[in-house]
Amino acid sequence: MPVKEEGTILIHTENIFPIIKKAVYSDHEIFIRELISNSVDAIKKRKMAAFAGDCVAADDEKIKISIDREHKTLTISDNGIGMTSDEIKKYINQVAFSSAEEFLEKYKQPDDGFIGHFGLGFYSSFMVAEEVEIITKSAKNDSQAIQWKCNGSPQYTLDESDKEEIGTDIILHLMEEEIEYIEPSRIKTLIKKYCDFMPIEISLEEEVINKMNPPWRESKQNLKDEDYIELYKYLYPFQGDPLLWVHLNTDYPYNLQGILYFPKISGRADWESGEIKLFCNQVFVSDSIKEIVPRYLLPLRGVIDSPDIPLNVSRSALQSDRRVKSIGNFIAKKLADKLKTLKKDETQFYADIWDSIAPFIKIGAMEDEKFAEQVKDIILYSTTKVPVEDNEENNGLVKSGSKTFTTLEGYKNRLTDENKKILYSTDEVSQSTALNMWTSQGKEVLKLDTVIDTQFIPWLEEKNKEINFVRVDSELDESIKDDSPEIADKDGNTKSETLKKIISSALNNEKVTVQIQNLKGDNSPPSLILLPEQMRRINDITALMEQKLPGLPEYHNLIVNSNHPLIQGLLKLNSNQIVIEGSSKSEEGQLASDIAIHVYEMAKLSIGGLENKDIAAFQNRNAELLGKLMKNFV
Repeated sequence: MPVKEEGTILIHTENIFPIIKKAVYSDHEIFIRELISNSVDAIKKRKMAAFAGDCVAADDEKIKISIDREHKTLTISDNGIGMTSDEIKKYINQVAFSSAEEFLEKYKQPDDGFIGHFGLGFYSSFMVAEEVEIITKSAKNDSQAIQWKCNGSPQYTLDESDKEEIGTDIILHLMEEEIEYIEPSRIKTLIKKYCDFMPIEISLEEEVINKMNPPWRESKQNLKDEDYIELYKYLYPFQGDPLLWVHLNTDYPYNLQGILYFPKISGRADWESGEIKLFCNQVFVSDSIKEIVPRYLLPLRGVIDSPDIPLNVSRSALQSDRRVKSIGNFIAKKLADKLKTLKKDETQFYADIWDSIAPFIKIGAMEDEKFAEQVKDIILYSTTKVPVEDNEENNGLVKSGSKTFTTLEGYKNRLTDENKKILYSTDEVSQSTALNMWTSQGKEVLKLDTVIDTQFIPWLEEKNKEINFVRVDSELDESIKDDSPEIADKDGNTKSETLKKIISSALNNEKVTVQIQNLKGDNSPPSLILLPEQMRRINDITALMEQKLPGLPEYHNLIVNSNHPLIQGLLKLNSNQIVIEGSSKSEEGQLASDIAIHVYEMAKLSIGGLENKDIAAFQNRNAELLGKLMKNFV
């Protein structure tokens, strides 16, 4: 019986969506993803139905894209299951009636990778087309081919067609402003972006343009290192090789596959949007997945593919769902497991890549309690301790290039200080004076010199309440002080008291507290400026909030090492010639005063306390002082 009729598209009242053209899909180019996804589903349905004996199987599986420049049409053809006139009325004319759900129910199969479930994808074609044709022939025996036409209004026409091959052609009569979609280069770009890893061959002008066979769907046993690296370079050209990767594969309590890579980060990483690509049944969905992956893992790269991640109807954004958090926890655990295995089995390699992976792990530990518990024992710290070959006291020290790394537990095991004080440095240059002072006494110092460490150190203290972290320029240890009693001179003043008067008088600054200490060791400096640990931290946090480098607080302590030759020379030069409370000074007294000021400025310079505009003046005064010293002592 011939089929010819006209009618009105029905919209289910319980599924009213403003779907035509722009309401659901914000990106016009999405239409290619939706239509090809429908074609893939149609081919899979035919395969399943043929297996059940309900239709004729296809000789091969293919999707073909054709361009007609003259008529400004773009055609997407497949040899899938096709549709009868009744099925067109049911699945096309009734918006949001998904054929995938009904098909799976009929054949009593679990979700076998079908992409479409909302029944809306086809209508994305009206974002770019002023008229859409469907020419289709069902794989059911003795089916009549059908032609459906619609111009984007609720009106459609349905008629017989002379199509002979089983399958469906979607013909888009492009709008004038969407004519870019008849350019082959544009179509190839979209296929690579959205459909590159779909399991069906997609051709344009007789050229297959998708890769198919995604490695993340393969078993790890079937892949070599070269396969992982090849995928990384394909997804991220010009990025070099990755540091390492983690292959994800689980089917309970959700289905998820993927490969995540730790990249070699140069410069600032993207901790906000990320570069991991989200797929749903091998269809690209988004590269903004901050709802799935914890923030501290966003700079990772790679692929996550899951049909169980709850997407909205446009398949371009996530819906709120507790599964999302569960998936994020699963990914974080798998990454932690991989890192722990590396630390145990490939210790040298782990140390070699530590500086690159440290930001992920430190930020993750601070933001995620579960992750912190998993990685707390594999966090490495650069240390001044040098490992001795075949020495049991190494306690896990490992050398990598010019650096030596230790775990916190290893450092604590080497501590002999009952106070469990952990010394650290945040800048080897500006803190070099204090750093050398400690290391010359055999003390081990951790180098915590990244921006992250400013926040990481308080977190470590909170987690390790039995130990204290003290920066090298915060305080002096009793072990480096020489507390031998001093002999008073004829006026009853000790050497320390005299030095304090000389230097305090020369500085004439009530905000600088001068302390005299007799420090051990030939490498101890003539002077250094110390800030109590808590005061320094407040100073650093204030500078961070004001987005500037930490400066020297107005009130601070100047430690003068009375054991240093320069300070001993200052004391000898003075010889009681300075009039401490008066205004006049002898030439020798003035020189002693200049030396005292120089000692203070050197201490400021060593911690970055001199501003750039003052450094040149300091250098000039330094040259003048050197000339005076040469005159007096040579």
